[in-house]
Amino acid sequence: MSREPRVSRPRFRDYGIHEDSEGMLAWAWAAERLEASRNYWISTSAADGRPHAMPVWGVWLDGALAFGTNPASRKGRNLARDSRVAVHLESGDEVVILEGDVEPAEPDERIAGAYEAKYDFRPELGPGWYTFRPRRAYAWLERDYPKTATRFDW
Repeated sequence: MSREPRVSRPRFRDYGIHEDSEGMLAWAWAAERLEASRNYWISTSAADGRPHAMPVWGVWLDGALAFGTNPASRKGRNLARDSRVAVHLESGDEVVILEGDVEPAEPDERIAGAYEAKYDFRPELGPGWYTFRPRRAYAWLERDYPKTATRFDW
């Protein structure tokens, strides 16, 4: 079940963001881009704090991103140690950035079917799957950043 976030303005200083709510983006706008995205950039951190960003394929279902990675990969080892991640899409013109946590997941046929429909590739079901649920998100249109900059909190 998808959760609806609280909507507000980001608290970035000195960027000219409007204070009123006119022009803020709806969560449905961000969710559409999350559903349609081919690649999702996952940012984790190593034990010594070094950042690590890698693209993954995934599916946005029920307010969460389901994706897989090899548990022995650097990203997989980082996720096992620290579940906090940032996820963002590829566009710098229609921006969606998420912050939250991942948890190991048991993918089901619904996830596998959505993944196959999206990528024309049916993934193996088993270890190495994760579910990401955002705690906070940011979205904006670069062409009208001060008016559209929006923050979502769950």
